[in-house]
Amino acid sequence: MGKNKLKKFAKVKDMDHVLEPPFSEVLNKDFRLKGKWKEEFGNDNPIVLELACGKGEYSVGMGERFPEKNFIGIDIKGARMFSGAAEVEEKGLTNVRFLRTKIDMITSFFAQDEVEEIWILFADPQLRRARKRLTSWLFLERYIQLLKPGGTLHLKSDSDDLYSYTKEESIPEFNQKNEHFQWRQDFDTNRLYEEGINAFDGRMKEVLNIRTFYEQMWLQQGKSIKYLKYTLEKR
Repeated sequence: MGKNKLKKFAKVKDMDHVLEPPFSEVLNKDFRLKGKWKEEFGNDNPIVLELACGKGEYSVGMGERFPEKNFIGIDIKGARMFSGAAEVEEKGLTNVRFLRTKIDMITSFFAQDEVEEIWILFADPQLRRARKRLTSWLFLERYIQLLKPGGTLHLKSDSDDLYSYTKEESIPEFNQKNEHFQWRQDFDTNRLYEEGINAFDGRMKEVLNIRTFYEQMWLQQGKSIKYLKYTLEKR
């Protein structure tokens, strides 16, 4: 590991708004803040998750635009997270946290109905391992264990494969198999900036216009950006 990464890891560990629980603390156990995240933030505001947050651009950007909500960026790679965590510190944002852990273990960290929104932004499409995709049926089952009914799931991606898989395979599969919940599609575009963005206004339009580090790379390569939004409904 390079010296720069080591420095970032060391710095992140000293930040109060970054949580890095040891694997042994959450393996087959509940994290100490499960069901208590609003106490961690010191308010009763809705909780929004950014999964595979990378550098945390969306957690920071949404935290600035929506002070009435709390945001948690989740990723396993702490060095990437350093950038967003440092920006939170610099800007004095009190409604943003970062959590370093595997997303596979998300149900150990959040209680039933504790989360209002989930954002998945430019996640690895896992072309060879469908079960690992963050919109696979397995992950959708995990999300309903923490997302409240009426809560929303957002996917923003450059990947045609992940986009098509989500709306044509995993969501229909979930809706067919689950007897108690279903995902209602609210929005679908495979050309967000060319066509879809004009369907929004105000702060939501600002949020969708946030460009992550990876998104900028895909745009420079001429890729179009896809966006899907779903609402969790009880049957």
